[in-house]
Amino acid sequence: MTTAPSTPPADPSSSEATERQLRLGAAQGEAYRKALDHMAQDVAKAGGTQRAGDYLVGYAIEDAEGMYHLEDGELVWHNPGDTNAHVEVVVCDAGDGRFVPGLDVSATLVTPGGQELGPFPQELVWHPMLYHYARNWELPEDGDYTLRVHVEPPTFMRHDEINGRRFVAPVDVEFTGVRIERGAEPVDPPA
Repeated sequence: MTTAPSTPPADPSSSEATERQLRLGAAQGEAYRKALDHMAQDVAKAGGTQRAGDYLVGYAIEDAEGMYHLEDGELVWHNPGDTNAHVEVVVCDAGDGRFVPGLDVSATLVTPGGQELGPFPQELVWHPMLYHYARNWELPEDGDYTLRVHVEPPTFMRHDEINGRRFVAPVDVEFTGVRIERGAEPVDPPA
């Protein structure tokens, strides 16, 4: 289900948003979009974006990679193991381009042979350049996949009696012809 935006993206006539504040929010979104474009076009093996209701949804495909997990109050590094692809999903406010945190995002991959994998939750990942929702996947083959992304409406509060009326409907986005070449990038963090 893809919906049209629920409200104008930036109305300065509210009690919470001035024109300057909206410009500052848009500047944050512009900077985030530059990072998203760099990740999707220059870093990732494949990437793209699509508008869906109040959101701009993007993806990037990379080699599976290691990450820190907080376990019993300690950061523990986990290399990719048997996983061989890293699927990143970005969800931005379509109005100003800022990253939307706190979402339940899931992804399904359909292999070139038609096997459906998922849906699996995509977890929020801190990255030095680009917050995103991601997970490592174990895929059976290289080739052109279909990526389906589902985004549930967030439960967080929305400030602003006019501009806050957004993000109320779930959205589904489908990317076809997503070229995936499997690989993994294990690294050893410094001791």
